Amino acid sequence: MKRTLALFVTLMLIAASAAAQDGAVSLERVIQALEAPFGQKGKPGRIADFQADFRQESRLASLDRMQRGRGTVAVRFEPHSASQAPMAKFRWDYELPARQEIISDGRTLWVYLPENRQVIESKLDLSETRPEDPVTFLTGLGNLSRDFHIEWATPRQDREGNWALELRPRRPSPLIDTLVVTVRKEALSDAAAFPIRSTLLTDPAGNETFIEFVDVRTNRGLDEKLFLFTIPAGVEVIRPTDQPGF
Repeated sequence: MKRTLALFVTLMLIAASAAAQDGAVSLERVIQALEAPFGQKGKPGRIADFQADFRQESRLASLDRMQRGRGTVAVRFEPHSASQAPMAKFRWDYELPARQEIISDGRTLWVYLPENRQVIESKLDLSETRPEDPVTFLTGLGNLSRDFHIEWATPRQDREGNWALELRPRRPSPLIDTLVVTVRKEALSDAAAFPIRSTLLTDPAGNETFIEFVDVRTNRGLDEKLFLFTIPAGVEVIRPTDQPGF
């Protein structure tokens, strides 16, 4: 009986210790670990660019159908001061479920569908901040708390101890209902660590897109040419009708 009681007390002390350690990590600290690497030029640990492999799972709510994809991503954050609007150049190269390239030089967005021999070309309006748009979401990584209400997700940690934040746009969005960002636990102690492990976007219709980043490489000095797109000969170009003169 005494041994059982001693074991029970020991387990309770271990649980209390773990709870105390968990409580020591504040929501503000995790938000800072997520935002800080994407801050202004000259700040310690700033991420100027990154490349990664990614895997994606998309679920269409109306059909309850799951689609899986994978590919590579490259992002370059242009230097900016507090008075300048941030700008990100990016490219997503999908291998599955079908070949697709999504490329932006920060001003123009190209979505190239090789199998269809089509490219969708549209402008990005840098004069208007649209953090609720997944396309321009990357430009606001350094100040997410300005554009989103941020709380702990449920659960707040995964099995490996990474931290999960739930973001909701501060203004209504037809594209984002909630965005769960899983922050790598290493980012809380290492300012140079890439903080984002995964994202889970849910739109107002209940559709979900999960993206996990693996083998992330930062500050490689990515060439600007990587974010330019030359339209191949014989490819149909589709431009949105609400962008006159483009």
